[in-house]
Order: sequence, then C-alpha cells, then structure tokens
Amino acid sequence: MVHDRGHNHFDVSPDALKAIYTAVDAGAAEQALAEFEDSDLAKRYPAIAPSWRRAWNEVSPFLDYPPEVRKLIYTTNAIDALNSKIRRAVRTRGHFPSDDAAAKLIYLALNATSTEWKRSVREWHAVRGQLAIMFEGRFPIA
Repeated sequence: MVHDRGHNHFDVSPDALKAIYTAVDAGAAEQALAEFEDSDLAKRYPAIAPSWRRAWNEVSPFLDYPPEVRKLIYTTNAIDALNSKIRRAVRTRGHFPSDDAAAKLIYLALNATSTEWKRSVREWHAVRGQLAIMFEGRFPIA
C-alpha cells in the first residue's frame, strides 16, 4: 500500500489493494491478489504483489476475523497519530542520557496524548461483541 500524498512518484492508492484485505475469505483475497497482479499498477510497481505473496502466511490469519474486527485492525489513523506524537516528543528532546530517560519521555507523551482522545472506536460495540465470541473467557464484555 504505497501512498504518499507529498510526493508525486508514489501514486498507488490504498484502494488499489483494498479488495485483498476486505475480501470475505482467504480464497477471495487470493483471487483479488491475482487480479491485482494482472493489473497495470502491478506492472508499474512490480515489488508490491510479490511482497504480498511472501507475507501471505502472515496475512491469511487476518482474513479469519469478522469484517468489523478487520476494519479496526487495518484502520491505522489512530496508530499513526500516536506514533506522530511520540516522534515529535523524542525529536524535540534530541538525545537521552539513558534508556530510562527515553522511556519516561515516551510515557509522558502517551499520558499527555491520552487526555486529547475524545472519540471512541467507530462501531466498537460490534467489534467488542465479536472479540468476546472469539476470545471467550479472555475478553469480558462488561
């Protein structure tokens, strides 16, 4: 999923591969990957499809999850925003006298960021129900 709006040389949209990771099962995902391999985009960017093929054993268990859970996993905006906050805090500080100092700064950055969180995860009730079914006894609903 190569996509960087800041540079014109990266113009593969995440939607180009969406048919793979939103497929109903592993068979449909493999068919979507085969269709991508035959596309003009795959010819322009020959490393993408083989990369998916090499990682297929790691990707296919993802397809066992229900669509609600998968969407939570592949929607990375919150993760990207959190990583950005941590990078900004580390970059501002520059260097650290010890690993402990770095860990403390990251802890403080996470604490400060958590106060900014106002929204809950979209469709969390459906996801929570699916997780409770899948991980019975390990994921309490209450």
